[in-house]
Amino acid sequence: MTKKIEDWLDDVPEENNEEDDEIIWVSKSEIKRDAEALKDLGAEMVDLGENSLDKIPLDEDLRAAIELAQKIKKEGRRRQMQLIGKMLRSRDVEPIQTALDKLKNRHNQQVSLFHKLEVLRDRLVEEGDDAVPAVLDLYPDADRQQLRALVRNAQKEKAANKPPKAYRQIFQYLRELAETKD
Repeated sequence: MTKKIEDWLDDVPEENNEEDDEIIWVSKSEIKRDAEALKDLGAEMVDLGENSLDKIPLDEDLRAAIELAQKIKKEGRRRQMQLIGKMLRSRDVEPIQTALDKLKNRHNQQVSLFHKLEVLRDRLVEEGDDAVPAVLDLYPDADRQQLRALVRNAQKEKAANKPPKAYRQIFQYLRELAETKD
């Protein structure tokens, strides 16, 4: 009553063979890279301020771990970062990554706006009253007289090699106009 090996193999259901084909093997290096990426994501969150953290969907445990890491220095911080990375492994990080990307994009948009305002300010100082209508087209709420006075003061400061007080005031005024426009 002994069965041969071939008979045993015939008794094995075909389903197991199909399941073996579906197994995806992940290398140890890939697992480590994924863990390191999650740790880096945690480090980005630790570097954020409280207002920015409020905009990211975090559960209480993870939020507490991040806030603790913000208070700790040196070796304790490194270990806390390891813990945060470990906590992220058991969570869906896609909403967190999306929220972080939105925060970064907002920062990039703000930097871009500041560059545009700097170019506009430089144009105002170089061209004087000729550039004021361009600013009024962009920002209809702008006060023509105040803008002209700031431009004249900036030109005088530049000619006299004085500190650029009015130059900075023009930028501040343009920034206020841009913020009220949005």
